[in-house]
Amino acid sequence: MLRALASSVINVLHRTLIGPRDITGIVIAVIMALKLKKAALKCRTIEDFVNLAYSLRSTRLSVRPLQIKEEFSVLLKLLVRVRPKLILEIGTAGGGTLFLLSRVASSDATLISIDLPNGPFGGGYPKWKIPLYKSFVWGQQKIILVEADSHNPDTLEDIEKSLSDRKLDFLFVDGDHTYDGVKRDFEMYGRLVRPSSIIAFHDIVPGPPENVGGVPEFWNEIKQNADSVEIVENWEQGGFGIGVVFV
Repeated sequence: MLRALASSVINVLHRTLIGPRDITGIVIAVIMALKLKKAALKCRTIEDFVNLAYSLRSTRLSVRPLQIKEEFSVLLKLLVRVRPKLILEIGTAGGGTLFLLSRVASSDATLISIDLPNGPFGGGYPKWKIPLYKSFVWGQQKIILVEADSHNPDTLEDIEKSLSDRKLDFLFVDGDHTYDGVKRDFEMYGRLVRPSSIIAFHDIVPGPPENVGGVPEFWNEIKQNADSVEIVENWEQGGFGIGVVFV
């Protein structure tokens, strides 16, 4: 574990112009990673891991998912039944969903997370957080962080290279929330999933446009002709909600 963390830190130092604030951030990220690893060893159930993700924090750092706890827990319980080996997440944010997805994935899974730096819906994270995100792995897992525009054809090409002709078991779309943005993510990356796989969309519940964008509208369109389920705590909650499509 310490060797993997050290390797991740060295990679960040090699690739980034480091200032005092970055060094402080890296130290905080490494300490958080060690705390998370230690606490995760005591977890026995999905509820344990969820509670850990929502509670562990420091003064500058948290891995609390930008999800309603009860909703994401239901999604995790769906995924743990199949133990996905290939996962693609569009929208890394604070890394909380990536951590929890790693807990329900197989021990040899590859998890890829795309995030747009300075994205309009909360995208982007400082380089010093990378060691923390990389520390989420367990067993023989591998995490690939892609800082790029998911709509760029070059990004799609990079993902296809990482997959090496394999197909995704799970696709989680939580990036560009505009109608055209979520539609494009679905059209570009939906074709990379295998039969009998799962695609999920976040923010299907109508709410403030700056939060949900055009996701509810797009979801209402595709669910008409899909084997789907809606994971919603309260339809009056003004956003959030997860739409699941069984491919």
